[in-house]
Amino acid sequence: MDRAGKEQMVDEIGRIFESSGVVVVSRYAGLTVAEMEDFRTRMREAGGSVRVAKNRLAKIALKTSRCPGVADILGGMTVLAYSEDPVTAAKVTETFAKSNSKLEIVGGALGDSLLDRAGVKSVSSMPSREELLSMIAGCLSAPASGIASAMGAPASNIAAIVSEIEERAAA
Repeated sequence: MDRAGKEQMVDEIGRIFESSGVVVVSRYAGLTVAEMEDFRTRMREAGGSVRVAKNRLAKIALKTSRCPGVADILGGMTVLAYSEDPVTAAKVTETFAKSNSKLEIVGGALGDSLLDRAGVKSVSSMPSREELLSMIAGCLSAPASGIASAMGAPASNIAAIVSEIEERAAA
């Protein structure tokens, strides 16, 4: 790789760490091409991305990033899984690592915080942005539906009483 290519890769890795909600650092020694492609596909479908990193170039990019401590966990055959949503990349990587022992999660970064292996696992157990939004929407709509049914209840009660009176008068 020529100097321009290396500079481009340093810039790209720097942008990954600056613009992503979460970056998960893993080692992928022993993964076949098909397994790596499966991992990439799962991540892409969930809204994340995967980037194989050259450790030396990633360490250069991390010197000016908001989480330079990640450089300490880079080593071996490293792959970066990242997503804009602070949970997606961690969830997909955890799920894939459970089914494939060749992918070893080392740690990562959540904003400017360095995550260890346990930190990545705890982030993966959090609800995603979409799940949180649906939970909030459910909480907001529950009182509204309760009010609507309460307002409709007296009218239906009156209608039932009127029809009962009509039935008694007819009998």
